[in-house]
Amino acid sequence: MKKLIILLLPITIFAQSFLISNIPIPKTYIQNLDPYECNEECMQDYLDNDMIFSFLSHADKKLENEEQNEIRVMNISILNLGATILSSKVKIAMLLPYKKIGKYASSTTNATFAYLITKSHPFELKSYKLESEEQEEIQRVLELIEEDGFSHVIAPLTLKGVQNIINLGSPLNIYFPTINKKDVQTDSIYLTFGAIDYEAQSDLLIKEAVSPLIIFSDKSQTGQKLAKYEEHAFKYTTVIDETEDNTIKEIGLFGIFSENSSQEPPKTKRILNEENIVIKHSISRRTTNLEHYLKDKEEIINGSFFINTPIVKSGMIMSQLTLYDTNATNVLSTQINYDPLLLSMTQYIDRKEMIIANSITLKNNVLIETNSLLGNDIVYDWINYTTTIGVDYFFHQITNEDREYEIDVEEDQMIYDIELLQPSRSRFIEYISSVGDDESTEKKSVE
Repeated sequence: MKKLIILLLPITIFAQSFLISNIPIPKTYIQNLDPYECNEECMQDYLDNDMIFSFLSHADKKLENEEQNEIRVMNISILNLGATILSSKVKIAMLLPYKKIGKYASSTTNATFAYLITKSHPFELKSYKLESEEQEEIQRVLELIEEDGFSHVIAPLTLKGVQNIINLGSPLNIYFPTINKKDVQTDSIYLTFGAIDYEAQSDLLIKEAVSPLIIFSDKSQTGQKLAKYEEHAFKYTTVIDETEDNTIKEIGLFGIFSENSSQEPPKTKRILNEENIVIKHSISRRTTNLEHYLKDKEEIINGSFFINTPIVKSGMIMSQLTLYDTNATNVLSTQINYDPLLLSMTQYIDRKEMIIANSITLKNNVLIETNSLLGNDIVYDWINYTTTIGVDYFFHQITNEDREYEIDVEEDQMIYDIELLQPSRSRFIEYISSVGDDESTEKKSVE
């Protein structure tokens, strides 16, 4: 174990410094001197007898046995093994507005680095610091990236920075792990968006809501935007329109589109459901006592509560829902509160009726462990997760190797599956919706 820590120390220092050295990290090469071929059984025999280097000498390409291949990839990462066949470098640049994204300047770089070191492929990763997200500064740094020979860029920017890149029309392939394409207008073939879809998560959660719906949000841009969207989605009911050809169409919040693209969409209108009551509260960071909003308020009893606040504030809200006897039917939240801290900072009685939407549904043990060695989290932190998705997407484009994450890309936006979870006593468990399905209410453990 001590040897492993010593071996990983240079990697950790490299990942945290962001001062990319001109001296490459030493590579380890394992020569195969065995004149005989080694099949799956032979490989397993090496592993069972702790003959890891004999195993690795034969494992010079992807293995069909998934367990064996996972061991192979993990050891490539830990031992920093070089590719048997040298090829051109995978070159990826990081565009980092340090002052805007804080810790994510470090963690997204670590996520990218962790992915690349699990591949037996030479790579060059270089970070470029943005002093601001003003258009002139972004243009200056993008030109420098292009001069240095990079064509693929991971850019964890804010909405302002992304909009300025769109305005510039850069020919570089740029991936934004922090922004969803719904938030911008662009048809550029060079830009790819990786952020999760809070609106799609809200739509799924709204189906579990009952009236009245009480929405708590902080004063952030995200919190205010979600509150407005959730209010609209809850108050306007889905209706059915029977077209002239007797085809039944479902009308959503923003109207419908015919399955036949040659037909014009029928005229629609949003139908207000007056029975669905929404009460919104925007609370400041300093607010800690919700007595004014909750105590002796008969109009909120047995309602659904939608919480669009960071984890600590959410814990405070949930404890006071119990304190003031609101008897909440359920408590709803998007990805914001998918955090193991929720399990330790709240009482079970406060969270037992909570439902959380989560889009971090694909797990890769090798990448999880490699990130963990660098002090990074891709299990709960969605920005680190979407950054990993982007690096995987670029690596596939550059090398034509199979993607680790088979996530669909539609109109240059990553499309993530959404699952509903409940925070139980010690872990998050799957929530089985009873909406439209009364046959099953069983909850399954989420590994």
